[in-house]
Amino acid sequence: MSHEHEHHHHHHHGAPASIGAIFIVSIALNALFVIIEAAVGLWQDSMSLLSDAGHNLSDVLSLVLVLVAFRLAKHRSTNRYTYGYKKSTVLISLLNALILLVAVGAIVAESIHKLRQPAALDGGVISWTAGVGIVINGLTALLLMKGQKEDLNVRGAFLHMAADTLVSVGVVISGVVIRLTGLYIIDPIVSLIIALVILITTWDLLSDSLRLSLDGIPEGIDIAHIEEQMLQTDNVLDVHHVHIWAISTTENALTAHVVIEDLSTMEQTKSQLKHQLSDLGICHATLEIENKDSDCHETC
Repeated sequence: MSHEHEHHHHHHHGAPASIGAIFIVSIALNALFVIIEAAVGLWQDSMSLLSDAGHNLSDVLSLVLVLVAFRLAKHRSTNRYTYGYKKSTVLISLLNALILLVAVGAIVAESIHKLRQPAALDGGVISWTAGVGIVINGLTALLLMKGQKEDLNVRGAFLHMAADTLVSVGVVISGVVIRLTGLYIIDPIVSLIIALVILITTWDLLSDSLRLSLDGIPEGIDIAHIEEQMLQTDNVLDVHHVHIWAISTTENALTAHVVIEDLSTMEQTKSQLKHQLSDLGICHATLEIENKDSDCHETC
């Protein structure tokens, strides 16, 4: 079993290495663009560019935080932190969501102010700047597409980048319309729409990370299905006290009491169950084996 577990472990940490490199490239690209976009936004006094820059900055932050999370998840366990720092990956996505909500508040406040007194701006400059954003966000989204299935944090980053690309498209269109019609009020309106987009994308991230912080069952894990699969294993009579939680954004754990018919085949049954659970997305299973005569003492 220990050999098999080791193998599983390496397989798990193999993935983030290439992702790590992708993240560093993405962070550099996006950080550079945020600086350019914010500078042009301030120069033009354009709320839509500034809010788009805010949106992009939130992504740079999320990418940095995810990178930090990967580094922390690799730390071995210690006497004090028996799981290592794996849970920090969950707390980081929670922090991420909160930062985004604060950004939304700031954007909305400023846009409402601008709705009252729209400032004159150059639509062409806005369009060109946001156009660069489409290219950079699109590239980053493509880079992240591969890793998003494996990890909540990478998925969060990917969704951000995809949403960003759409937002930049919106800003480009608004720039063109401003250029053609001279309706400067379009700028704060687009900015408010961007704020709404950020809010919607953040909501999922917030609820997911809150659930994992409270040791809720991770997205994509169906406890009824897992219990059913465990009960179908030969020799298993009953399963109770099943707990499933996330150790990090990539690893799930389970503890359960398993009543088996014949204690002599306990080892075989246990390894069968663990194998099955690892196929179902749970890499750390701790099973308490009981026979049908033992009464279960756990009352809490």
